[in-house]
Amino acid sequence: MLSNEDIKEFIKAGRIKVEPRLKPNQISPGSIDLTLSDEFWVFKERVNGCSIWSPGCIVDLKKSKYTDLMKKVKAKKIEISPGQLVLGKTVEKITLANDVAGKLEGRSTYARMGLAIHVTSAMIQPGSSNRQVLEIVNLAPYKMVLHAGMRVSQAVFEEVRTPTSKPYKECGKVSVNQ
Repeated sequence: MLSNEDIKEFIKAGRIKVEPRLKPNQISPGSIDLTLSDEFWVFKERVNGCSIWSPGCIVDLKKSKYTDLMKKVKAKKIEISPGQLVLGKTVEKITLANDVAGKLEGRSTYARMGLAIHVTSAMIQPGSSNRQVLEIVNLAPYKMVLHAGMRVSQAVFEEVRTPTSKPYKECGKVSVNQ
């Protein structure tokens, strides 16, 4: 895992690129803080002709994409109910060399209040170049409000022993153009 000094060295060498440029206080001892944008995705009220709240509403995941189930919302803030999932996007675009990988983590400040930042897709693939989509879930018993500009996530990085021969920006399917 890279330390703050390693991260600064990798940025200087162009092995990690972050746009817009990071503020010095965004670099922590072993990670960088990522900022929530004003782009969110929330579940549509109706899917396949039925209400999502209906017990008979079934979604075949083999035949569906998240864009079939969710709609994009631009907002300076968003309210999420207990148990609700929303997708958020980082302001920062991260570009990694073919020998650098990353991982998304939530920030403990918010985790201790019941906010989970990613469900399962924490990996930032070697050779990727995109903004990160955050799978945000409210695990608390109360509603929460998220604001664009909050630093709710962080990325940690590690050096890959052998550079990948399949950089994500060339072979990724879903999030390659984020």
